Amino acid sequence: MSTIAIINAHVVPVEGTPFDGTVLLQDGKIAELGPDVEAPSDAHVVDGAGKWLLPGFIDAHVHLGMHPEGEDGSNSDVNEMTDPVMAGVRAIDAVDPYDPGFDEALAGGITTVNVNPGSGNPIGGLAVAIHTFGHYIDDMVLRFPSGLKSALGENPKRVYGEKKQTPSTRLGTAMVIRKAFMDAQNYMGKDEEHGRDPKLEALAMVLRREIPWRQHAHRADDIATAIRIAEEFGYDLVLDHGTEAHLLADVIAEKKIPVLIGPLFTTKSKVELRGRSIANPGKLAAAGVEISIITDHPVIPINFLVHQATLAMKEGLDPVTALRSITINPARVLGLADRMGSLEVGKDADVVLWSGDPLDVMQRALNVWIGGREVFHYDDETRTGIVADRNSHLA
Repeated sequence: MSTIAIINAHVVPVEGTPFDGTVLLQDGKIAELGPDVEAPSDAHVVDGAGKWLLPGFIDAHVHLGMHPEGEDGSNSDVNEMTDPVMAGVRAIDAVDPYDPGFDEALAGGITTVNVNPGSGNPIGGLAVAIHTFGHYIDDMVLRFPSGLKSALGENPKRVYGEKKQTPSTRLGTAMVIRKAFMDAQNYMGKDEEHGRDPKLEALAMVLRREIPWRQHAHRADDIATAIRIAEEFGYDLVLDHGTEAHLLADVIAEKKIPVLIGPLFTTKSKVELRGRSIANPGKLAAAGVEISIITDHPVIPINFLVHQATLAMKEGLDPVTALRSITINPARVLGLADRMGSLEVGKDADVVLWSGDPLDVMQRALNVWIGGREVFHYDDETRTGIVADRNSHLA
Protein backbone atom coordinates (compact mmCIF):
# COMPACT_ATOMS: atom_id res chain seq x y z
CA MET A 1 0.00 0.00 0.00
CA SER A 2 1.43 3.36 -1.03
CA THR A 3 2.14 6.15 1.42
CA ILE A 4 -0.40 8.96 1.49
CA ALA A 5 0.77 12.39 2.64
CA ILE A 6 -1.98 14.83 3.59
CA ILE A 7 -0.16 18.16 3.62
CA ASN A 8 -1.08 21.76 4.50
CA ALA A 9 -3.97 20.61 6.70
CA HIS A 10 -5.22 22.00 9.97
CA VAL A 11 -4.80 18.83 12.03
CA VAL A 12 -6.97 18.24 15.10
CA PRO A 13 -5.60 15.14 16.86
CA VAL A 14 -8.31 15.22 19.62
CA GLU A 15 -5.70 14.09 22.16
CA GLY A 16 -3.06 16.72 21.60
CA THR A 17 -2.72 20.31 20.42
CA PRO A 18 -4.03 21.16 16.92
CA PHE A 19 -1.39 22.17 14.40
CA ASP A 20 -0.97 23.07 10.74
CA GLY A 21 1.06 20.45 8.96
CA THR A 22 1.18 16.93 7.56
CA VAL A 23 -0.12 13.46 8.38
CA LEU A 24 1.44 10.40 6.72
CA LEU A 25 -0.64 7.26 6.21
CA GLN A 26 1.25 4.05 5.49
CA ASP A 27 0.22 0.39 5.48
CA GLY A 28 -3.17 1.24 6.93
CA LYS A 29 -1.71 3.12 9.91
CA ILE A 30 -0.77 6.67 10.85
CA ALA A 31 2.99 6.64 10.29
CA GLU A 32 3.92 10.22 11.21
CA LEU A 33 2.30 13.58 11.89
CA GLY A 34 3.43 17.06 12.81
CA PRO A 35 4.00 20.63 11.64
CA ASP A 36 7.46 19.83 10.23
CA VAL A 37 6.82 16.41 8.65
CA GLU A 38 7.83 16.21 5.00
CA ALA A 39 6.16 14.03 2.40
CA PRO A 40 8.36 11.19 1.09
CA SER A 41 9.23 11.43 -2.59
CA ASP A 42 7.18 8.35 -3.44
CA ALA A 43 4.07 9.40 -1.49
CA HIS A 44 0.68 10.18 -2.98
CA VAL A 45 0.22 13.78 -1.91
CA VAL A 46 -3.14 15.26 -0.93
CA ASP A 47 -3.11 19.03 -0.44
CA GLY A 48 -5.28 19.83 2.57
CA ALA A 49 -5.20 23.51 1.63
CA GLY A 50 -5.95 24.61 5.19
CA LYS A 51 -8.92 22.30 5.62
CA TRP A 52 -9.48 20.40 8.89
CA LEU A 53 -8.18 16.85 9.32
CA LEU A 54 -9.61 14.75 12.16
CA PRO A 55 -9.97 11.12 13.17
CA GLY A 56 -13.04 9.36 11.83
CA PHE A 57 -16.09 9.78 14.03
CA ILE A 58 -17.51 6.87 16.03
CA ASP A 59 -21.17 6.18 16.78
CA ALA A 60 -21.30 3.66 19.61
CA HIS A 61 -25.01 2.84 19.38
CA VAL A 62 -26.72 2.14 16.05
CA HIS A 63 -28.87 -0.50 14.39
CA LEU A 64 -27.20 0.06 11.03
CA GLY A 65 -27.60 -2.85 8.65
CA MET A 66 -30.20 -4.54 10.87
CA HIS A 67 -33.08 -2.07 10.50
CA PRO A 68 -32.93 -0.11 7.22
CA GLU A 69 -34.62 3.29 7.00
CA GLY A 70 -37.97 3.31 5.22
CA GLU A 71 -38.47 -0.45 5.49
CA ASP A 72 -41.43 -2.15 7.13
CA GLY A 73 -41.13 -4.58 10.01
CA SER A 74 -40.70 -7.60 7.75
CA ASN A 75 -37.25 -6.37 6.75
CA SER A 76 -36.10 -5.57 10.29
CA ASP A 77 -33.92 -8.05 12.15
CA VAL A 78 -33.17 -5.85 15.14
CA ASN A 79 -35.27 -7.68 17.78
CA GLU A 80 -35.76 -11.42 18.34
CA MET A 81 -38.80 -10.93 20.55
CA THR A 82 -39.72 -14.56 21.11
CA ASP A 83 -38.10 -14.98 24.52
CA PRO A 84 -37.19 -12.38 27.17
CA VAL A 85 -33.60 -13.69 27.41
CA MET A 86 -31.90 -13.58 24.01
CA ALA A 87 -28.31 -13.21 25.17
CA GLY A 88 -27.10 -15.70 22.58
CA VAL A 89 -28.22 -13.89 19.43
CA ARG A 90 -25.57 -11.94 17.56
CA ALA A 91 -26.01 -8.67 15.69
CA ILE A 92 -23.27 -9.70 13.29
CA ASP A 93 -25.58 -12.39 11.87
CA ALA A 94 -28.05 -9.75 10.66
CA VAL A 95 -25.91 -6.82 9.45
CA ASP A 96 -26.26 -6.04 5.74
CA PRO A 97 -23.18 -4.05 4.61
CA TYR A 98 -25.15 -2.79 1.61
CA ASP A 99 -27.64 -0.90 3.78
CA PRO A 100 -27.64 2.67 2.32
CA GLY A 101 -27.04 3.95 5.84
CA PHE A 102 -23.39 2.94 5.54
CA ASP A 103 -22.93 5.45 2.71
CA GLU A 104 -24.66 8.11 4.81
CA ALA A 105 -22.29 7.32 7.67
CA LEU A 106 -19.29 8.01 5.44
CA ALA A 107 -20.85 11.30 4.29
CA GLY A 108 -21.08 12.23 7.97
CA GLY A 109 -17.40 11.46 8.58
CA ILE A 110 -18.21 8.30 10.57
CA THR A 111 -15.76 5.46 10.09
CA THR A 112 -16.77 3.16 12.99
CA VAL A 113 -20.10 2.10 14.45
CA ASN A 114 -21.27 -0.26 17.14
CA VAL A 115 -24.29 -2.23 15.95
CA ASN A 116 -26.64 -3.33 18.74
CA PRO A 117 -29.67 -5.57 18.83
CA GLY A 118 -32.83 -3.68 19.77
CA SER A 119 -34.49 -3.03 23.10
CA GLY A 120 -37.56 -5.26 22.90
CA ASN A 121 -36.12 -7.85 25.29
CA PRO A 122 -34.75 -7.57 28.82
CA ILE A 123 -31.64 -9.18 27.33
CA GLY A 124 -31.33 -8.57 23.62
CA GLY A 125 -28.05 -10.03 22.34
CA LEU A 126 -24.43 -9.41 21.42
CA ALA A 127 -23.26 -6.21 19.72
CA VAL A 128 -20.50 -5.83 17.13
CA ALA A 129 -18.16 -2.90 16.38
CA ILE A 130 -17.41 -2.50 12.68
CA HIS A 131 -15.97 -0.15 10.09
CA THR A 132 -18.51 1.61 7.86
CA PHE A 133 -17.02 0.45 4.55
CA GLY A 134 -16.72 -3.03 3.13
CA HIS A 135 -18.54 -5.80 1.30
CA TYR A 136 -17.94 -8.76 3.62
CA ILE A 137 -19.09 -8.08 7.13
CA ASP A 138 -16.46 -10.28 8.76
CA ASP A 139 -13.69 -8.15 7.24
CA MET A 140 -15.34 -4.99 8.63
CA VAL A 141 -15.32 -6.26 12.22
CA LEU A 142 -13.19 -4.39 14.75
CA ARG A 143 -14.43 -6.13 17.89
CA PHE A 144 -16.89 -8.95 18.38
CA PRO A 145 -18.59 -9.18 20.70
CA SER A 146 -18.34 -5.57 21.84
CA GLY A 147 -21.01 -5.83 24.53
CA LEU A 148 -24.24 -7.51 25.55
CA LYS A 149 -27.41 -5.47 25.09
CA SER A 150 -30.05 -5.26 27.81
CA ALA A 151 -33.15 -3.10 28.20
CA LEU A 152 -35.05 -1.69 31.14
CA GLY A 153 -38.16 0.47 31.05
CA GLU A 154 -41.10 0.73 28.68
CA ASN A 155 -39.99 -1.39 25.74
CA PRO A 156 -39.62 -4.88 27.27
CA LYS A 157 -42.58 -4.44 29.64
CA ARG A 158 -44.77 -3.40 26.68
CA VAL A 159 -43.62 -6.24 24.40
CA TYR A 160 -44.10 -9.03 26.92
CA GLY A 161 -47.07 -7.42 28.65
CA GLU A 162 -48.90 -7.60 25.33
CA LYS A 163 -47.98 -11.29 25.17
CA LYS A 164 -49.40 -11.77 28.69
CA GLN A 165 -46.10 -13.16 29.94
CA THR A 166 -43.30 -12.10 32.23
CA PRO A 167 -42.08 -9.36 32.32
CA SER A 168 -44.96 -6.93 32.18
CA THR A 169 -43.54 -4.51 34.79
CA ARG A 170 -40.24 -2.90 35.67
CA LEU A 171 -39.79 -5.20 38.65
CA GLY A 172 -40.49 -8.21 36.46
CA THR A 173 -37.85 -7.06 33.97
CA ALA A 174 -35.27 -6.76 36.75
CA MET A 175 -36.16 -10.25 37.99
CA VAL A 176 -35.66 -11.73 34.51
CA ILE A 177 -32.21 -10.17 34.30
CA ARG A 178 -31.20 -11.35 37.78
CA LYS A 179 -32.44 -14.88 37.07
CA ALA A 180 -30.40 -14.98 33.86
CA PHE A 181 -27.23 -13.97 35.71
CA MET A 182 -27.87 -16.53 38.44
CA ASP A 183 -28.27 -19.21 35.78
CA ALA A 184 -24.99 -18.07 34.23
CA GLN A 185 -23.21 -18.22 37.60
CA ASN A 186 -24.47 -21.78 38.08
CA TYR A 187 -23.36 -22.64 34.55
CA MET A 188 -19.87 -21.26 35.19
CA GLY A 189 -19.58 -23.36 38.35
CA LYS A 190 -20.09 -26.70 36.60
CA ASP A 191 -17.51 -28.86 34.87
CA GLU A 192 -16.93 -28.73 31.13
CA GLU A 193 -19.16 -31.69 30.36
CA HIS A 194 -22.43 -29.99 31.21
CA GLY A 195 -23.07 -28.99 27.57
CA ARG A 196 -22.84 -25.60 25.92
CA ASP A 197 -25.54 -22.91 25.97
CA PRO A 198 -25.23 -19.75 23.83
CA LYS A 199 -27.28 -17.62 26.24
CA LEU A 200 -25.29 -18.59 29.30
CA GLU A 201 -21.93 -18.37 27.54
CA ALA A 202 -22.72 -14.78 26.51
CA LEU A 203 -23.75 -13.87 30.06
CA ALA A 204 -20.60 -15.53 31.40
CA MET A 205 -18.52 -13.19 29.23
CA VAL A 206 -20.14 -10.25 31.02
CA LEU A 207 -19.57 -11.79 34.45
CA ARG A 208 -15.90 -12.39 33.58
CA ARG A 209 -15.70 -8.73 32.49
CA GLU A 210 -14.63 -9.70 28.99
CA ILE A 211 -17.33 -7.45 27.50
CA PRO A 212 -19.48 -4.65 28.98
CA TRP A 213 -23.18 -4.82 29.80
CA ARG A 214 -24.88 -2.31 27.49
CA GLN A 215 -27.92 -1.12 29.45
CA HIS A 216 -30.75 0.63 27.60
CA ALA A 217 -32.23 2.95 30.24
CA HIS A 218 -34.01 6.30 29.96
CA ARG A 219 -35.64 7.08 33.30
CA ALA A 220 -33.66 7.81 36.45
CA ASP A 221 -35.28 4.91 38.32
CA ASP A 222 -34.26 2.50 35.55
CA ILE A 223 -30.72 3.87 35.71
CA ALA A 224 -30.67 3.25 39.45
CA THR A 225 -31.84 -0.34 38.85
CA ALA A 226 -29.11 -0.81 36.24
CA ILE A 227 -26.46 0.32 38.72
CA ARG A 228 -27.93 -1.85 41.50
CA ILE A 229 -27.88 -5.05 39.42
CA ALA A 230 -24.40 -4.33 38.07
CA GLU A 231 -23.06 -4.00 41.60
CA GLU A 232 -24.84 -7.18 42.70
CA PHE A 233 -23.15 -9.23 39.98
CA GLY A 234 -19.92 -7.27 39.52
CA TYR A 235 -19.78 -6.48 35.80
CA ASP A 236 -18.79 -3.45 33.71
CA LEU A 237 -21.80 -1.24 33.03
CA VAL A 238 -22.35 1.17 30.14
CA LEU A 239 -25.54 3.25 30.15
CA ASP A 240 -27.16 3.64 26.75
CA HIS A 241 -29.54 6.59 26.10
CA GLY A 242 -29.48 8.05 29.64
CA THR A 243 -32.33 10.50 29.01
CA GLU A 244 -32.62 11.27 32.74
CA ALA A 245 -29.02 10.44 33.63
CA HIS A 246 -28.43 14.08 34.57
CA LEU A 247 -30.71 13.54 37.58
CA LEU A 248 -28.19 10.99 38.91
CA ALA A 249 -25.09 12.64 37.48
CA ASP A 250 -23.30 12.74 40.85
CA VAL A 251 -23.79 8.98 41.37
CA ILE A 252 -22.83 8.09 37.80
CA ALA A 253 -19.70 10.26 37.93
CA GLU A 254 -18.61 8.82 41.27
CA LYS A 255 -18.98 5.27 39.95
CA LYS A 256 -17.23 6.19 36.67
CA ILE A 257 -19.99 4.77 34.48
CA PRO A 258 -19.87 6.00 30.87
CA VAL A 259 -23.10 7.28 29.33
CA LEU A 260 -23.92 6.97 25.62
CA ILE A 261 -26.46 9.75 25.41
CA GLY A 262 -29.05 10.08 22.68
CA PRO A 263 -30.74 10.17 20.34
CA LEU A 264 -31.15 13.89 20.97
CA PHE A 265 -33.22 15.01 17.96
CA THR A 266 -36.34 12.96 18.73
CA THR A 267 -39.74 14.04 19.93
CA LYS A 268 -40.89 13.01 23.41
CA SER A 269 -42.76 10.09 21.91
CA LYS A 270 -43.21 8.10 25.11
CA VAL A 271 -43.40 8.76 28.84
CA GLU A 272 -39.80 7.90 29.63
CA LEU A 273 -38.59 10.53 27.16
CA ARG A 274 -40.23 13.44 28.98
CA GLY A 275 -36.81 14.55 30.24
CA ARG A 276 -35.16 14.53 26.80
CA SER A 277 -33.22 17.73 26.16
CA ILE A 278 -30.29 18.77 23.99
CA ALA A 279 -28.93 20.40 27.17
CA ASN A 280 -28.49 17.06 28.97
CA PRO A 281 -25.04 16.18 27.52
CA GLY A 282 -23.66 19.43 28.89
CA LYS A 283 -25.16 18.78 32.31
CA LEU A 284 -23.60 15.31 32.47
CA ALA A 285 -20.19 16.47 31.27
CA ALA A 286 -20.18 19.35 33.77
CA ALA A 287 -20.75 16.81 36.55
CA GLY A 288 -17.73 14.78 35.46
CA VAL A 289 -19.53 11.99 33.56
CA GLU A 290 -17.76 10.60 30.49
CA ILE A 291 -20.25 10.96 27.64
CA SER A 292 -20.51 9.74 24.09
CA ILE A 293 -23.22 11.06 21.77
CA ILE A 294 -25.18 8.51 19.71
CA THR A 295 -27.81 8.58 16.94
CA ASP A 296 -29.49 5.20 17.53
CA HIS A 297 -29.73 5.08 13.71
CA PRO A 298 -32.24 4.80 12.09
CA VAL A 299 -34.01 6.67 14.91
CA ILE A 300 -31.85 9.67 13.94
CA PRO A 301 -30.08 9.63 10.54
CA ILE A 302 -26.51 8.60 11.22
CA ASN A 303 -24.99 11.53 9.34
CA PHE A 304 -26.57 13.83 11.96
CA LEU A 305 -24.19 12.54 14.66
CA VAL A 306 -21.94 15.60 14.53
CA HIS A 307 -24.94 17.98 14.40
CA GLN A 308 -26.19 16.58 17.71
CA ALA A 309 -22.79 17.41 19.21
CA THR A 310 -22.93 20.90 17.70
CA LEU A 311 -26.37 21.74 19.07
CA ALA A 312 -25.44 20.26 22.45
CA MET A 313 -22.66 22.89 22.47
CA LYS A 314 -25.28 25.56 21.91
CA GLU A 315 -26.94 24.36 25.13
CA GLY A 316 -23.82 24.26 27.29
CA LEU A 317 -21.56 21.36 26.26
CA ASP A 318 -17.98 22.59 25.95
CA PRO A 319 -16.39 22.20 22.47
CA VAL A 320 -13.55 19.93 23.62
CA THR A 321 -15.95 17.43 25.19
CA ALA A 322 -18.29 17.70 22.20
CA LEU A 323 -15.52 16.51 19.91
CA ARG A 324 -14.36 13.83 22.33
CA SER A 325 -17.95 12.56 22.60
CA ILE A 326 -17.85 11.36 18.98
CA THR A 327 -14.20 10.26 18.85
CA ILE A 328 -12.04 9.07 21.73
CA ASN A 329 -14.82 8.56 24.30
CA PRO A 330 -16.80 6.05 22.22
CA ALA A 331 -13.52 4.43 21.16
CA ARG A 332 -12.77 3.85 24.83
CA VAL A 333 -16.24 2.42 25.53
CA LEU A 334 -15.80 -0.02 22.63
CA GLY A 335 -12.35 -1.10 23.79
CA LEU A 336 -10.80 0.36 20.64
CA ALA A 337 -8.98 3.44 21.97
CA ASP A 338 -5.62 1.87 21.13
CA ARG A 339 -6.63 1.85 17.45
CA MET A 340 -8.84 4.89 16.84
CA GLY A 341 -10.53 7.95 18.27
CA SER A 342 -7.51 10.25 17.94
CA LEU A 343 -4.68 10.93 15.51
CA GLU A 344 -1.57 9.23 16.87
CA VAL A 345 1.32 7.30 15.35
CA GLY A 346 0.43 3.63 15.11
CA LYS A 347 -3.33 4.08 15.17
CA ASP A 348 -5.52 3.02 12.26
CA ALA A 349 -5.48 5.39 9.30
CA ASP A 350 -9.18 6.25 9.70
CA VAL A 351 -9.12 9.97 8.98
CA VAL A 352 -11.47 12.58 7.54
CA LEU A 353 -10.70 15.85 5.76
CA TRP A 354 -13.41 18.44 6.46
CA SER A 355 -14.06 21.71 4.67
CA GLY A 356 -13.70 23.44 8.06
CA ASP A 357 -14.54 22.88 11.71
CA PRO A 358 -16.96 19.90 11.71
CA LEU A 359 -18.75 21.41 14.72
CA ASP A 360 -19.91 24.16 12.37
CA VAL A 361 -23.09 22.88 10.68
CA MET A 362 -22.09 24.54 7.40
CA GLN A 363 -19.01 22.33 6.98
CA ARG A 364 -18.92 18.89 5.37
CA ALA A 365 -16.71 15.83 5.08
CA LEU A 366 -14.73 16.06 1.83
CA ASN A 367 -12.55 12.94 1.94
CA VAL A 368 -12.72 9.84 4.12
CA TRP A 369 -9.99 7.25 4.50
CA ILE A 370 -10.44 3.93 6.30
CA GLY A 371 -7.31 1.89 6.87
CA GLY A 372 -5.50 4.30 4.56
CA ARG A 373 -7.89 3.72 1.64
CA GLU A 374 -9.97 6.60 0.37
CA VAL A 375 -13.56 5.35 0.53
CA PHE A 376 -15.50 8.60 0.12
CA HIS A 377 -15.09 11.99 -1.47
CA TYR A 378 -17.40 14.91 -2.06
CA ASP A 379 -17.77 16.15 -5.63
CA ASP A 380 -18.18 19.93 -5.68
CA GLU A 381 -19.45 20.06 -9.26
CA THR A 382 -22.33 17.63 -8.77
CA ARG A 383 -22.73 18.42 -5.05
CA THR A 384 -22.87 14.72 -4.24
CA GLY A 385 -20.88 12.34 -2.11
CA ILE A 386 -19.20 9.52 -3.99
CA VAL A 387 -18.52 6.24 -2.18
CA ALA A 388 -15.85 3.85 -3.42
CA ASP A 389 -17.04 0.65 -5.05
CA ARG A 390 -17.63 -1.90 -2.30
CA ASN A 391 -17.20 -4.62 -4.91
CA SER A 392 -13.92 -3.35 -6.40
CA HIS A 393 -12.32 -6.63 -5.34
CA LEU A 394 -14.35 -8.34 -8.11
CA ALA A 395 -12.86 -6.20 -10.90
